[in-house]
Amino acid sequence: MSQTIDSKNEISKATLWLMTIATGLVVANNYYNQPLLGLIAKDLHIDEAMVSNSAMLTQIGYAFGLLLIVPLGDMFKRKKMILIDFFFIIFSLVGMAMSTSILSILLFSFLIGFTSVIPQVFVPMAAELASKEKQASAIGMVMSGLLIGILLSRVVSGFVGSYFGWREMYWIASAIMVITAITIAFKLPEVLPNFKGSYKELMRSVWNFARKQPVLQLAAFRGAMGFGAFSAFFTTLVFHLAAPPFFDGPATAGAFGLVGACGALAAAFGNKLTIYIGKAKIILYAILLMLISWLLFALFGNYYWGLILGVILIDLGLQSMHILNQSDFYALNLGANNRLNTVYMVSYFIGGSTGTFFAAQAWQHFQWPGVIFVGTCYTLLALLAHLLFDYKLRKN
Repeated sequence: MSQTIDSKNEISKATLWLMTIATGLVVANNYYNQPLLGLIAKDLHIDEAMVSNSAMLTQIGYAFGLLLIVPLGDMFKRKKMILIDFFFIIFSLVGMAMSTSILSILLFSFLIGFTSVIPQVFVPMAAELASKEKQASAIGMVMSGLLIGILLSRVVSGFVGSYFGWREMYWIASAIMVITAITIAFKLPEVLPNFKGSYKELMRSVWNFARKQPVLQLAAFRGAMGFGAFSAFFTTLVFHLAAPPFFDGPATAGAFGLVGACGALAAAFGNKLTIYIGKAKIILYAILLMLISWLLFALFGNYYWGLILGVILIDLGLQSMHILNQSDFYALNLGANNRLNTVYMVSYFIGGSTGTFFAAQAWQHFQWPGVIFVGTCYTLLALLAHLLFDYKLRKN
């Protein structure tokens, strides 16, 4: 039987590793579909723009899950809530594997995103349970699981899709979730809630944080624009690689996730430079790296080396900004980490879903140049917001 702890107890290394691995495995569910879009379109005899909506709906579902499910982590026992959610994750993945129409694909894509929000319970949980001296390290470790899960999911699904089929990927994911849920049931300690009140009061407090915390507002907007640009690229990459001059398949598109993992891991180390440079400058440099990546995609997007270098830079830039955004609002010490994270991550994935939508439409009508325009606009909006508001907020 697992132990019960509250926010005054320090998290163990074994628990932190379990949370990190589970975070990576669960978040991967939201990204398996991206390298598989071409295969799904071919199997169901539908056009690329229509099947791209499944990626958009997964992200919209994730945003709704963040808004409606994650705040419950402040209200209910954490492990019990997580295990109930796992049941619905497995149901959604099995439904996706058995889908035979575009309507069921879209429905289960939404449900996969809606239920696969456990990582965003684990990140604030790590911040809450770690000692003040180890808080940044604990958040960074769980975040590394999340980032690697996002990136490597595309590698795995691209490979499985190419050699076995897109349905097989979802059967495998279902089995992984069953094993993960059983492990959590036996090994994860229970965590007591820290909010007393009704669900209505809980959700009202989320809205109040979103309305009254300018540091959170800026972090949320930067994150949304950055992830919108990132999603615009990765959603359409599989179509770009299938077209001339590449004529390549989903395995190659998925492999770009492995390339991006280099940038994500570098971000974890690069953020230690905040001691010497400061958060504001590193966030600025991160956004500029993303702009440079879009320049590379524009000038050298028909060469593998141009895409590879651009992917490393866009991942390095986005993940550096993402970690520092979260660090900014956790530093407010408001005793509501799940709800603050909800505001931020809902904004983040709304940005991602709109980036996916506009990029899919841009690809349909203008191909690669249209995608570059969309991604560049999102990145410029992040830069503009940072330049206009960050210095003023830090000064105050």
